[in-house]
Amino acid sequence: MALTLTPGRLIVASAYPDPPFDLIENGSASGFDIELMRAICAQLGLALQPVRYSGGDFNGIFYGLAKCSYDAVISGTTITPERSAVALFSQPYLEFNQGVAVNRRSTPKVASLGDLRGLTAGIQSGNTSDFVAKRLLADGVIANIKYYPYHGIATALDDLEAARIGLVIKLHPVISWLVKDRPALAVAIEVPTHEKLGIAFAKQNEALCEAVNGALATLRDNGEFARLEARWFPRAGG
Repeated sequence: MALTLTPGRLIVASAYPDPPFDLIENGSASGFDIELMRAICAQLGLALQPVRYSGGDFNGIFYGLAKCSYDAVISGTTITPERSAVALFSQPYLEFNQGVAVNRRSTPKVASLGDLRGLTAGIQSGNTSDFVAKRLLADGVIANIKYYPYHGIATALDDLEAARIGLVIKLHPVISWLVKDRPALAVAIEVPTHEKLGIAFAKQNEALCEAVNGALATLRDNGEFARLEARWFPRAGG
């Protein structure tokens, strides 16, 4: 039985843009996750075929695995019990916290979660940042949550710039990348969520998952993983 849906080809879905994990540069897929999958494909003798997931709720991406729309999902994806119930995950390959971006002009003194009192958080539907936002809402720290379709992150940041919302929560390296060209915005807080990221496969495709885990181990041993990490996450890579 072939490892992949199409012999010799690995079809991988990602939700763009999610830099530095997944982005489009000059019309081509790029980013840490894409380069990692290219290196994994080289180890396995497969050609990589990246595809875009365009659903409004990120968690919908996993149902494409069961429907045999693609072989794998990689998109800065946190491994959670809920996701593990519908997909099989590789060994974790990176770990990150959530970051909180604010408008430095309208809320210049934000330095801790307590300083977010009364503000509205912008969250992408299906993003694990929702766990943080719901906790802050339950604790009476933030006043409300406004949800955006997963591909609507730019709209959320536009709203933050215009002070229509008070914060946006997203995985720290991603939100840091997204605000770097928006001078009014800054990542003011890092929330220690310690989220482990993995590559997802259809539940029944244990063979492909094991093959990818083997390739990941080889890339760690030969230094290629560290080189990719240093390129895309300079602080994390040393």
